[in-house]
Amino acid sequence: MTAVDTALEASPRSAHWTGRLQYWLAVLFVGGWTLVICGGLVVQYVQWEYPCPLCMIQRMFMALAAVGGAYIVRKATAGVITPRDYQVGWGLAILGCVVGGFTSWRHTMLHILPGDPGYGGAVLGLHMYVWAWILFVAAIAAIALVMAFAPVTSSTQPLGLWARRIGYAAVIFFAVIMLVNAVGVFAEAGFHWFLPDDPTRYQLFYDLGILK
Repeated sequence: MTAVDTALEASPRSAHWTGRLQYWLAVLFVGGWTLVICGGLVVQYVQWEYPCPLCMIQRMFMALAAVGGAYIVRKATAGVITPRDYQVGWGLAILGCVVGGFTSWRHTMLHILPGDPGYGGAVLGLHMYVWAWILFVAAIAAIALVMAFAPVTSSTQPLGLWARRIGYAAVIFFAVIMLVNAVGVFAEAGFHWFLPDDPTRYQLFYDLGILK
């Protein structure tokens, strides 16, 4: 254990309410990114818009960002969490946000020219991939802010009962939605390695002969 780790664990401020900020941000990451993916699923299944490969890649890195938060939540709810656990969790989250942000930027640039209608419908005037870009950047800024004040935002004290329950609920919610998303990807790709650039149907039903 480094001197920094020891100092953080020994800090009397860790018991203050600010010491829970990194934990609650991790819970927000798990639940928030899951809700964003849910929004994509609503557009997919209710508005009947087929997500393209770049859309799916963005969802994958949203999931990785959520996994980073889930790692912190899991360690905290287990009763023992160290500064190193926070670092690992946020490292995964930052990786997901950076690569996901690049992917959403790439998607945006494909439709940046005047007159290009973009891919899919818009939400509050912006396409889903533009919102994804904004959210990835905002998420990185949020992580940077709490990590800059790590001595007072990264408590190693045990969680209360309701804090643990909320953390469990967020992780379970994430797992269920990711299962739904995986089923959707399989239905769209069918028995093929790659999604088409501009999907227009759920290929699995055609591969199985259910639709022709």
